[in-house]
Amino acid sequence: MKHYKGVFITLEGSEGVGKTSSLKFVEQQITALGHDVVTTREPGGTELAEQIRGILLAERQEPVESKTELLMMFAARYQHVTQVIKPALERGQWVICDRFVDASYAYQGGGRGIQVAQIEQLEHWCLEDFKPDLTLLLDMSVEEGLERTKKRGKADRFETEQLAFYENIRTAYLNRAKKDPQRMKIIDAAPSMQQVQKSIQQQLKSFVESYATPDL
Repeated sequence: MKHYKGVFITLEGSEGVGKTSSLKFVEQQITALGHDVVTTREPGGTELAEQIRGILLAERQEPVESKTELLMMFAARYQHVTQVIKPALERGQWVICDRFVDASYAYQGGGRGIQVAQIEQLEHWCLEDFKPDLTLLLDMSVEEGLERTKKRGKADRFETEQLAFYENIRTAYLNRAKKDPQRMKIIDAAPSMQQVQKSIQQQLKSFVESYATPDL
């Protein structure tokens, strides 16, 4: 894997786990260390990728085939990586991204039932060996997460699925974390925001120390 001057951190999790507020907290922590931070999201992050995001999230009468959804995700991701993420890392910036490739294994793999091997083929073709340096997986019960999403207003296409869809997503995420514990760190997202942030800070502290960077 190519070594970049910057560091790539991703946040993952199913619906309602608090990724948006957690991403802002991570940004604050890394910025406090004196690093130049770029925050971004998937799908999205570039003008074209954001347009694809709009297509993916919109409610529509025409059924969206699972493989169509997966291909659009990777189309947006490739544009995002080549235009935003890698250039920032090459400049020495720290990139913090709301979702990345683990989401495809969770949503299109676990949720939609696409074979892992097919997703791996796309990942290798589009990303080769490019992966985040650290992934924080925010985890909580599906029921509690969905209850939180109801308070956010109108649901998008991914927030109107059946319960089993989200259970499969959570299982897929946890299985990936189990297989790659060095990169993926599970954060219990059920407690108060203060407790969640404390857990995130502890994981960031351990990670940053491994880079010989001043303590958080």
